[in-house]
Amino acid sequence: MSPPLLFALFAIALIAGSVFYLFCYRDWRRRRTLRKPFPDAWRRLLWHQVPLYRRLSKARQRRLEQRVQLFLSEKAFYGCDGFEVDDRVRLTIAGHACLLLLGRHFSDYDDIRSILVYPEVFRVQHAWEHDLVVHEGEEIRAGEASGYGQVVLAWSECEEAATDPHCPHNVILHEFAHQLDYLDGAADGAPPLPGSQAEAWHRIMTDAWDDLHQALAHHHRPWLDPYGATEPAEFFAVLTEAFFQEPAHLRQAQPDVYQALLGFYRFDPLHPGG
Repeated sequence: MSPPLLFALFAIALIAGSVFYLFCYRDWRRRRTLRKPFPDAWRRLLWHQVPLYRRLSKARQRRLEQRVQLFLSEKAFYGCDGFEVDDRVRLTIAGHACLLLLGRHFSDYDDIRSILVYPEVFRVQHAWEHDLVVHEGEEIRAGEASGYGQVVLAWSECEEAATDPHCPHNVILHEFAHQLDYLDGAADGAPPLPGSQAEAWHRIMTDAWDDLHQALAHHHRPWLDPYGATEPAEFFAVLTEAFFQEPAHLRQAQPDVYQALLGFYRFDPLHPGG
């Protein structure tokens, strides 16, 4: 058999194997995971660690539990700086992360492979450009997302949102919103949407972005955490926090933005039991 023919057969086998994994084996494995009962201990942890879970309808609670089951079966957790990752940590992070998928497909998280958890905020090397000069230094962060399948979180910040349902900040929602933003290859504040919806999104978010910057420029009280004004990717992530943590405030301040997020997440935090 000639080398070109061998190479062609190998390529065909490789493609066939990839297709089988993507469309057959992974689906079979997920169905098998969901046939397992959801542990009562996990349910109690969701009840205590994910405030919104308590307000969901029974059907949506079950949907969140299924998302969490898949999340925990497919994503690896690693403790950093001596931090011990236990079920409380895993369920807290998975529960909040999967709130973003209550109305979306779990496949949106397919590219996420690992969650790194630090006990406190952590330092990272950071490079930035100013006046054509590249500067380097350390930056303190509570979380970090990437397009490479890894999310990094500080447990101290995760726990704050888990224990205070009125906390406007939620680093888990924030970083996993970035992961959704990466679905089209770039975290640019514009997650993938169909044509007409994408056009409306751009118009609404541009107006809201300008409105936030105007408020900050005139030293008015902003309707959103000022961190959202740093760049479009952060704008989307901070808006996601506000949508789930302070939905009534966001709807009153920016009704068009609220409706756009409602269309993207296909879930209304103001009516979680509906």
